[in-house]
Amino acid sequence: MESHQRHEATGGDSGATTDGTMRAIVQDAYGSADVFRLARIPRPEVTDDTVLLRVHAAGLDRGTWHVMTGRPYLIRLAFGFRGPKKPVPGMDVAGTVVAVGSAVTRFAPGDEVFGVGKGSFAEYTVAREDRLARKPANTTFEQAAVVPVSAITALRGVCDVGRVQRGQKVLITGASGGVGSYAVQLAKSCGAEVTGVCGTAKLDLVRSLGADHVIDYTRDDFADGGHRYDLIVDIAGRPALSRLRRALKPTGTAVLVGGEGGDSLTGGMGRQWGAVVLSRFAGPRMAGFISTERTADLERLADLIEAGKVTPSIGSTYALDRVPEAMRHLVAGKARGKVAITV
Repeated sequence: MESHQRHEATGGDSGATTDGTMRAIVQDAYGSADVFRLARIPRPEVTDDTVLLRVHAAGLDRGTWHVMTGRPYLIRLAFGFRGPKKPVPGMDVAGTVVAVGSAVTRFAPGDEVFGVGKGSFAEYTVAREDRLARKPANTTFEQAAVVPVSAITALRGVCDVGRVQRGQKVLITGASGGVGSYAVQLAKSCGAEVTGVCGTAKLDLVRSLGADHVIDYTRDDFADGGHRYDLIVDIAGRPALSRLRRALKPTGTAVLVGGEGGDSLTGGMGRQWGAVVLSRFAGPRMAGFISTERTADLERLADLIEAGKVTPSIGSTYALDRVPEAMRHLVAGKARGKVAITV
């Protein structure tokens, strides 16, 4: 890249290489975690509206699993039919700005940032300026890296689509996972009374996140008629829509998050569409959404983190060369909160 097209740091970058390459996890085909391998590939370069980051940490989320497996098949329309168009996986990132494109105005070399940079399982990644924000001052790079995708999804589900209000009773399924761990904290920060649903081994984690009540799904049924909720944020378990309706107040809302499970073509998105259609005719409101990452949402989260209202919950950390092991840990359902990748 010619010098008039970018500004670049000239020192202090311990990850710099003299041959213009970097270490990265790559995948050439869809499949299990076995498709991931560590390789040395060319270092990316900035374009006019992008930022080159020296990656210090990345986050692992279910979205990366979808791209790894190519399922549901509908996502291949965007990511590639026979294999991923972009061979380096990873979305969540936290790092230091190395270079900026000529149209970038918000960042400069040396800035510490977090956000979404496709291909973050590498020593360097390129991210759009409008997908980044300044790293919260009171977080490590590992903590900041596990925020973007999961926390924005939780923010959209709880605050924007769910419209949580102070004093409401909120139920969160999958409360111990990546999105759930943020959903619990966000609902509490809004003054709601929160009940978290999770497995036996993770009850202590959900309590530590601030949940007022916990339900062990292996022993109790949140839809047993004993309690009704103003808002249900359904993140895991794929309960029947009839069960969600049974646990809601007549004026309540159920927000279906994510696209896990379901058929091989659309995944859980088909369930979301069905819920929205059903709620148009009778019963409580049901809503789904597709989350997108924006600077404004990252800045909202950074403010909450710096105010001590939200704290990233990292259950395990893996080095870059252990990404396959990290993915197997996630797929096995062993993750408590978020999984961080250090680079």
